[in-house]
Amino acid sequence: MNHRPKKRFGQNFLQDRHIIDGILAAAALEPRDRVLEIGPGLGVLTDRLLPSVARLHVIEIDRDLVEGLQARTAPHLTVHVGDALALDWEAILCEPPYKLVANLPYNISSQILFKILDHRHLFSRLVLMFQQEVGDRLCAAPGGRDYGILSVLCQVWFDIRRVLRVAPGAFYPPPKVYSSVLCFEALARPRIEIADERFFRRTVKAAFGQRRKTLRNSLAGGGLGFDGLEDALREVGIDSGRRAETLSLEEFGRLAQVLARHVSPA
Repeated sequence: MNHRPKKRFGQNFLQDRHIIDGILAAAALEPRDRVLEIGPGLGVLTDRLLPSVARLHVIEIDRDLVEGLQARTAPHLTVHVGDALALDWEAILCEPPYKLVANLPYNISSQILFKILDHRHLFSRLVLMFQQEVGDRLCAAPGGRDYGILSVLCQVWFDIRRVLRVAPGAFYPPPKVYSSVLCFEALARPRIEIADERFFRRTVKAAFGQRRKTLRNSLAGGGLGFDGLEDALREVGIDSGRRAETLSLEEFGRLAQVLARHVSPA
């Protein structure tokens, strides 16, 4: 390969055809589909997507790779140059729904997930490659150390399943960790009742802000403490001495509702 991968962009180029086949199978592409790919790199996945979809948008930050992507003559391919975190997805993806299919740069994968949550109305399905540790968190159930902020926020809005476990040798250069491909199926409505999504997120982040502390202390440390907090939590069946990783999605929903009655908006 002529292009030298750049560490600052988190470039590990997927080259295993069998893994790409698995990604495409999970995406369940149809001829009418519109697709977004983030970080296409050398375009190996791009070339497999192009014959299968009606429209393909790709976002590439590395200008050294853009010329090669633009050289593809497919009229239904649009190359957007820039940082996926900074670009206006509403302007780019103006004909939803889209499928998002990507080998995400690992150094920004969590940030991309938060942006996806902010723009989830644009997507019907996501098939994304993550560092295995991140994949474990996204699929985690309550009670374990992997269960955290992204577990809760993503599982509220998506059905998530692991599709593939990927060895380092599937990439150039090989990363030092295994990877996971996950499929996210958008839900028609959230799994739990959420009156104020912004406050719900604030609650979840505060609860996990100090994982080793009790829920009472974590909430106080995250700016959500108030006199009578313990009584309020008992009222909705949550012991303030528990830790955040033990709470179910439903309990987080009730927690946000009770806190919203007592805590001023940020």
